[in-house]
Amino acid sequence: MKMKPFHRDDIEQFLNLAAAEQWVTEQCELDFLLTAFPDGCFCMQDETGAAVGFATSLKHDRSGWIGNLVVRADCRGTGIGEALFMRAVRALHDADTETIWLTASEMGRPLYEKHGFKSIDRIIRWVGRACGTAGAAGKDGLARFDESLDRLCWDDRRELLLEWTTNRGMVVAEESACAVIQPTGEAMQIGPCAALNHAAAGRVISTALTAVVAGIKVVCDAPSSNSACTTLLQALEFVKQGETHLMYAGSEPDYRPDYLYGLATTGSSG
Repeated sequence: MKMKPFHRDDIEQFLNLAAAEQWVTEQCELDFLLTAFPDGCFCMQDETGAAVGFATSLKHDRSGWIGNLVVRADCRGTGIGEALFMRAVRALHDADTETIWLTASEMGRPLYEKHGFKSIDRIIRWVGRACGTAGAAGKDGLARFDESLDRLCWDDRRELLLEWTTNRGMVVAEESACAVIQPTGEAMQIGPCAALNHAAAGRVISTALTAVVAGIKVVCDAPSSNSACTTLLQALEFVKQGETHLMYAGSEPDYRPDYLYGLATTGSSG
């Protein structure tokens, strides 16, 4: 086995492994990660040169995120996933990252705990439906996501991630809240979404739902500890469809989930 940097000509093999896991991962997301933090993305190859595993990571200002850790089914249990994970951790440490984030399934959590990661929250995937008209879909070129609201949630500056998500989605904003509704496979996703209060969050999320043609699936990945968000999404007829553990290692962050109503992406960048 040989570990090497994850390059763009490896993307097709990554997408094949992701499809086998029924992940919704698109080439544009990988293009972003390979541009934003190429030093933190890795591929493991077998003796034939075929890719058997990948790991990606993203560096923000003082924090980073490890995501998209995937290993081909017949190669699991051989240490490949752990080796890729630890290489991504080292890349973030080498880039002076103070806090490293990730989300973990119940199955994956022991590996991360073994290397010092702690659970700080659970992320619930909520699924609902859009309620706009046939001509509703569109992009608001004037609204911008308020970076200061995102910083309240995560205790860091994450401009590259915010720029990428807002450029590919539509921003709904008011003074106290911002939300992006962006494509994810055949569905749409609400996130990032941050708000100073429940009422403002409700307004921007409701507006986002009316900006997409009625009936289209909409997902929102939100912190379990934000009870106001749970109440809001249930009122909008979202239903729970799974959860992961939000974990971190390194410096304890000033994480404030009461302001967080939707992650930008769960798997790859938070």
